[in-house]
Amino acid sequence: MHRILIAEDEPRIAAFVEEGLRACGFTTTIATDAEEALLLIRQSEFDLLILDLGLPGKDGLEVLEELRGQGESLPVIILTARDDITDKVTGFELGADDYVTKPFRFEELLARIRARLRNAASSVYVREEMVLKAGNVVLDLRTRKVRVGDRSLELPAREFTLAETFFRHPGQVLSRQQLLDHV
Repeated sequence: MHRILIAEDEPRIAAFVEEGLRACGFTTTIATDAEEALLLIRQSEFDLLILDLGLPGKDGLEVLEELRGQGESLPVIILTARDDITDKVTGFELGADDYVTKPFRFEELLARIRARLRNAASSVYVREEMVLKAGNVVLDLRTRKVRVGDRSLELPAREFTLAETFFRHPGQVLSRQQLLDHV
């Protein structure tokens, strides 16, 4: 399940996008200002960021510049009322993957999200390990099976996802909310 961060300070728009994405099977989190968005990106793993440019605190372009400056490759779709060509060009030059202006049709935003996630997935699968190991336990992401020594186990989907989360964060203490977000 893909996790999407919506950085939007307008409650009505944030709720509309969140409701639509959840209905399509995405897991969503809303950040209402720039600092909250940056904190959430540092604390959790997201598959995509929907970024408004008119955020309180820092402008969305500053957020984008900071993310890319830190080497963050998270796909970013700018969703903003700014339709000036200068803002669009600046957004792309700072590393945005797409740019959608308000007002917008949800169907178009959804299509752009799916396209970005497909592109990100194809480049991630090249680099991503398909077998995770911890001691004598092996988690095979292709077959979705767990091997403990010589025994092979099939886990229910949620348990497998939870196991994958632990394998991807070795030695880390994960909060209940982080686990719920992943599962």
